[in-house]
Amino acid sequence: MKWRWHEKSDSILDRRPLHEILAERKEIAAKYVPADTQAIHSQAVAELQARRIAANILPKGAKAPQFELQDQDGKLVSSSYLLAKGRLVLCFIRGRWCPFCVGQAEAMNLIQPQIEEAGATLVAISPQTVKQSFFMHDQYRLRFPLLSDASNQVARQFGLVYRVPPAQEVVYHRAFINLPFANGDESWELPIPATYVIDHDGTILFASANEDYTDRPEPAEILQELQELLQREL
Repeated sequence: MKWRWHEKSDSILDRRPLHEILAERKEIAAKYVPADTQAIHSQAVAELQARRIAANILPKGAKAPQFELQDQDGKLVSSSYLLAKGRLVLCFIRGRWCPFCVGQAEAMNLIQPQIEEAGATLVAISPQTVKQSFFMHDQYRLRFPLLSDASNQVARQFGLVYRVPPAQEVVYHRAFINLPFANGDESWELPIPATYVIDHDGTILFASANEDYTDRPEPAEILQELQELLQREL
């Protein structure tokens, strides 16, 4: 039996801009999460920003590494196969336990048909196990593949990986966010959220990453990029 917590009809899908959805989730967290816990999360983000991880990711114009990963059903999916069909929109997320990743996934899901119309394929990559990807894919009725990047091997090649600080690890334990269980390894490593648009030949056309996991690019911005690229070819 598939595991699904909720069903959403098209009439009740949240079609607000993504920044409004994420801002609302931040407000809820500020209301219900203890101040000392919020301070630990803020410190973790500040430390990542000080290390300038987002400034050192694979940039626009670089060649994206090739990969072959399992999707939510355990099927191997290769970047060469995806790029043979057209451009690739690649979203790196942390996992199904992250409400900001879920918000982004749902927002991208809404524009997935338009992404296809613009000649591209949408895929998300996370370090979570295939089983966790299956649960997320099913629960949120996603129309695009969720690929499992064991030990963050692909994310590492994009320059996105960091180790969760010890103080934040304690907070995650208290909140029952068990990364070794969710990701299938003991590393406590995660990717900073990032979104790429990759051309047929593997050239990165668009790159957006942020050490602050509560901030993601607008889906409309990604779609506009794809549509402009398509118009130039016509």
